[in-house]
Amino acid sequence: MADYYDEPISDKEKLRIASDFIMHAPPGELNEVFNDVRTLVNNDTLLKAGASRSFASYNKEQFTPVKVEGSTEQCLVTDQAELGGGFYLDPRSKQKFMYDHLRKEANEFQPSNIDENAESWRSALETEFSSYVKEHYNHGVCSVYGKVSAGEVTLTACIEDHQFEPRNFWNGRWRSRWQVTFSPSSGSADMEGLIRVQVHYYEDGNVQLVSSKEVKETLHVSSEMATAKAFTKLVKEAEGDYQAALSDNYQTMSDTTCKALRRQLPVTRSKIDWNKILSYKIGIELKNTSGD
Repeated sequence: MADYYDEPISDKEKLRIASDFIMHAPPGELNEVFNDVRTLVNNDTLLKAGASRSFASYNKEQFTPVKVEGSTEQCLVTDQAELGGGFYLDPRSKQKFMYDHLRKEANEFQPSNIDENAESWRSALETEFSSYVKEHYNHGVCSVYGKVSAGEVTLTACIEDHQFEPRNFWNGRWRSRWQVTFSPSSGSADMEGLIRVQVHYYEDGNVQLVSSKEVKETLHVSSEMATAKAFTKLVKEAEGDYQAALSDNYQTMSDTTCKALRRQLPVTRSKIDWNKILSYKIGIELKNTSGD
């Protein structure tokens, strides 16, 4: 009877495993993971046909930034930006574009229709939100989306910032998405946010930090600009609190958790007297010298 592990893996199972590897690639390391997966699958035709969805899902999940033709500002590839047919929206420049998820390149830029009923609310938030991101993120990119349905305005703001340091064996990314749906005359609305941080350190090891936090706040709704300011203020406070909590947690880990991972004393249950060891070493060296 053949061993279970000697049975050949079907193409369907190969694609499932490959897609899982791709979706869990650390930030900034998709190309490396893809090259390894390509070697494992050893079938470019199969991989290209079956794993293309995984690349698209990965880039949208990671809020991948992309250069915009005719604009100094980048935009994000997100679920909210997807228009269908391979096109994505940049609401700031009011353009749509095709995106190559493997090469991470945008092309075929062309004017795009937007929801004019939501534009005054969206543009006001974009102005406030962009200022906040530029002030608090070194390489931050944001995109703000807006739409109106059944008389209610939905605003979604996404932030991405990353730092890739392959020469120093680490990469990291910050992502956050904030959304609110309201009637302009409601006075207040529930606002929801999701903050995610992922860092990969791989010098002489392989350590990942994957952290996230869901946030719920009440947004005061009034005029477009006042609502945008209130929205941004809530985001600033929530993200500041989250960053402070991460820093405190790392300090606690350094003081307690990491120390608990190793033995406080050697197996003799007594501390090593390094001065005594040094004196022994000096004595041996003097003895050897005198012997010569």
